[in-house]
Amino acid sequence: MAFENLTSRFQMALRRITGKARLTESDIDQMMREVRLSLLEADVNYKVVKEFTDEVKQQAYGEKILKGLNPGQQVVKIVSDELTKLMGETASELKLNPSGTTVILMVGLQGAGKTTTAGKLANYIRKNHDKNPILIAADIYRPAAIEQLQTVGAQLKIPVFEMGKTNPIQIVREGLDYAKTQGHNVVIIDTAGRLHIDDQMMDEIREIEVISKPNEVLLTVDAMTGQDAVNVAKSFHEALHLTGCVLTKLDGDTRGGAALSIRKITDVPIKFSGTGEKLTEIEVFHPERMASRILGMGDIMSLVEKATAEIDEAEAMSMMEKMMSGQFDYNDLLKQMKMMKRMGKFSGLLKMIPGMSTMANVDQIDDSQLAYIEAIINSMTKAERKNPELIERSSSRRNRISEGCGRSTTEVSRLISTLDKQRKMMRQLQNMNPQNIQNMAQGTYQPRESRAMRRAKKKSGGY
Repeated sequence: MAFENLTSRFQMALRRITGKARLTESDIDQMMREVRLSLLEADVNYKVVKEFTDEVKQQAYGEKILKGLNPGQQVVKIVSDELTKLMGETASELKLNPSGTTVILMVGLQGAGKTTTAGKLANYIRKNHDKNPILIAADIYRPAAIEQLQTVGAQLKIPVFEMGKTNPIQIVREGLDYAKTQGHNVVIIDTAGRLHIDDQMMDEIREIEVISKPNEVLLTVDAMTGQDAVNVAKSFHEALHLTGCVLTKLDGDTRGGAALSIRKITDVPIKFSGTGEKLTEIEVFHPERMASRILGMGDIMSLVEKATAEIDEAEAMSMMEKMMSGQFDYNDLLKQMKMMKRMGKFSGLLKMIPGMSTMANVDQIDDSQLAYIEAIINSMTKAERKNPELIERSSSRRNRISEGCGRSTTEVSRLISTLDKQRKMMRQLQNMNPQNIQNMAQGTYQPRESRAMRRAKKKSGGY
């Protein structure tokens, strides 16, 4: 997952100072030494690292911090603010014409994920800005590039204009005319990947830029390339009028140095990030939220947005009412799982919850486990799904379900236990007052001990 190692190292460094009543310059120096090493290991540009650490030190050395209340938390806030500033402070909006046609030109190196990103972006714009996009296949050099874009377009039900392997400039010119006649108000041009040192190819993309007069020229950058991504961005920015970057494969990179270097060195904003392989997995890049994720503080805003976009409110309310009624069964559990799958990878969702990124093995949570649970539930009869007690009381039913889905009886028993715990928790929540529920959400709830528990503790010498 993106920034996995960086998050771990940052948390170790900041743990040195959080909770201390007083801080010395030596404490801050030790903390910043680890921060500097963690940034360099994440492949962040050296100049960026130096400026960042110098700025944090300068603010942290202030008398107000060193002698203030809770100085550790104040230093953490300084680090968070500086990380946010490094990545651009605020999200950078797409420039979409309120009327007429908006043209978006996708450029970058081969293999960065331009074609898939073009489709993701078209789908995002259609869904969030109520536009009618079309894709233009102008990559005539890479084998099967046109076919790939057509496949992406077909999956998303977005039209693709193509003319085979003719001249890309002619394709773009005729594609733009076609888009206007067919009423498409957003045109996304998928161009061939090119090396910034290839003069002939760079001349071609410059000519396409002149012809298409794009509102946005977006550089697709593979996050895994680290500092090389910065060099690529600089070269393309010198040749073209870049308006933004899209970072791809951010879900698979444990370093993430590109995200922390590009904006500072090139002054080109990161507008979107690819967060997975699905054609819906693209997000607006929010610097403050990304800083929060890097520091292991979660990202509740993005989690809420994902839930709002993917889950129908009436469906969610119906599910909540069923859970709170205590009548939650395997049919409901299956619906709940399908709702979560629409939101993306389970491990990624967990990391957006504050404090969960520090959980052991959170990155090892395998989404295939959800498929196994689905197979177990599908092996049950309609009566068993509706009445969980039937399986709890019968070992023969459990054995039959196990054989039917090809999973062990242990896994079947584990699922029975999971549902039982979920139902018990819902019953407990029903009997709690609102303040206790709020305390539980914040991790500060302390259940009252029963009289029997207190007697047993006293007998054993506990306190």
